Amino acid sequence: MQGGSNGIGYGLKYQARCIADVKADTDHTSFLTGTLSLKEENEVHLIRISSAGTELLCEGLFSHPNEIWDLASCPFDQRIFSTVFSSGETYGAAIWQIPELYGQSNSPQLKRIASLDAHNSKIKCTLWWPTGRHDKLVSIDEQNLFLWSFDTSKKNAQVQSQESAGVLHSLTGGAWDPHDYNALALTSESSVQLWDLRTMKKTNSIDHPHVRNLDYNVKREYTLVTAEDESGIHIWDLRMLKFPVLDLPGHTHWTWTVKCNPEYEDLILSAGTDSAVNLWLASPPSSDEPTSESFDSPNRPVDPLLNSYSDYEDSVYGLAWSCREPWIFASLSYDGRVVVESTKPHLPRK
Repeated sequence: MQGGSNGIGYGLKYQARCIADVKADTDHTSFLTGTLSLKEENEVHLIRISSAGTELLCEGLFSHPNEIWDLASCPFDQRIFSTVFSSGETYGAAIWQIPELYGQSNSPQLKRIASLDAHNSKIKCTLWWPTGRHDKLVSIDEQNLFLWSFDTSKKNAQVQSQESAGVLHSLTGGAWDPHDYNALALTSESSVQLWDLRTMKKTNSIDHPHVRNLDYNVKREYTLVTAEDESGIHIWDLRMLKFPVLDLPGHTHWTWTVKCNPEYEDLILSAGTDSAVNLWLASPPSSDEPTSESFDSPNRPVDPLLNSYSDYEDSVYGLAWSCREPWIFASLSYDGRVVVESTKPHLPRK
């Protein structure tokens, strides 16, 4: 199904690649996004949906010293987030705190409360402990995986453990397993690596090249979704890694990112360099009992593609589901355009 956008938009001043749901904000549906300008002072925008649901409001606009390549919101404090940034050939990562706004039109500056400064290689991303108040976060560079302990009271972060992925692997990103907090999946140029944080060792791998992004199915254990440059989207059962259990065609150009819905089982978003966002309802052929938020199988469509949002003028690199209103998602195209959509019109009835 093809369709344009009926969503609500918001424009950033500069190009951008990353957007994140503010999971800890239980009062508003809000997102954080950061810009990627080579020459200008970059910005972090705190955006909220209006109470009427008809517009996106800027609740905070903050200067950020460098180009933002990755942004992740703290799951237990809505004022804390992390960024990966670059200045020329130098990459860094830090944890920031948003100041109390008090309705000011000119927001105070961000406070850098911790630097993740143990890296010697190009940093790719940071991952927060999946849920609840916890002091652990992970940072990934091209060669190494770091596990950090973050003290919110003392405002510092210390390396708890570190391990190299090996010189033959160039890491590009990762995701934290919401069903097993000791497990991570890391992407590299040649494979997906599964790691155990207790031993800081690789436990298994999926030999598939050019995996751009991956995400765990929050409602279905042992299920991993990968986005690959040319071969589309694959759904894997982590107990049987030889072949994917389901293939989706992906995008007409590179499939760049995938996001599994936080509440609705098997509901997946994907985006790519074909300037489109696709909404999928894709259930593996062999499944466990459905959860309370799954859709009844008699109502499942034959075509797993529920809708394609094609009203973009540039590549779409950023996707974020809202945890507070899980039928809502935000997308970010490279030209700095944020669009928030409701998927309700496309969801099959339970």
